Amino acid sequence: VLAGTRWSVLWRVIGPGIALVVLSIVTEPFRRERFLSFIDPWQHPDAGGYQLVQALLAIGSGGPFGVGLGHSVQKIAFLPEAHTDMIFAITVEELGLFAVALVLGSFAVLAAVGIRIATRARTRFSALLAAGITTMIVGQAAINIGGVTGVLPLTGIPLPLVSYGGSSLIVTLTALGLLANIATE
Repeated sequence: VLAGTRWSVLWRVIGPGIALVVLSIVTEPFRRERFLSFIDPWQHPDAGGYQLVQALLAIGSGGPFGVGLGHSVQKIAFLPEAHTDMIFAITVEELGLFAVALVLGSFAVLAAVGIRIATRARTRFSALLAAGITTMIVGQAAINIGGVTGVLPLTGIPLPLVSYGGSSLIVTLTALGLLANIATE
């Protein structure tokens, strides 16, 4: 879109892509169960909806100020692998609404700075690269936070710069290094 591709061309890819996603959900029982669990996780709290239900309980337990740093109950006994994809729920449980403002505000600042770098880049390639890097990181954060809060299906995508995981961190830091290089041009 940023490079100027016409929407008519994009819909030729997006349309069949949506059809393939729907087909993959319908044909595989475990995907169908996972999708149905996303629609109503409370209907399947012990099966496919378990992780989302526990994440929502962690978020709800946080309240405005949280239960205190390191005092999360969900990460100890209920939410599996809480330090990876579900770290946002644990952060909200421990630090409350302050954590939500901090995390969302940080990604909003990153988006604003990335857009500013892209608009001030000297070459078209640098501008597209900066916009792509910004979209990749902020989009990944939006998908993770959307999945943890139940707005989107759980995907297993980590929260950039927050979730535990070496390969994601290496890729994100390399991308931010490229963005910083574009900014110094």
